[in-house]
Amino acid sequence: MPTEETTGIHCRLDELLEQRGMTLTELSKRVGVSLVNLSVLKNGRAKAIRFSTLAAVCSALDCEVGDLLVTDHAG
Repeated sequence: MPTEETTGIHCRLDELLEQRGMTLTELSKRVGVSLVNLSVLKNGRAKAIRFSTLAAVCSALDCEVGDLLVTDHAG
């Protein structure tokens, strides 16, 4: 199972939510994605993300894709 360690990709959803004072539940309602699916993304267990979901999350958080998904060059 690919993880952050093997893909080198880290999702900063938790940090962005905190910076914006938004809960995962509120984000779920705004973007129309289930709380469970957003939780999987937030906790780094997602194997993939649809571009439509990515666009909706970035729009709701007023951020760019590169703010949400970052690569870990420490490896």
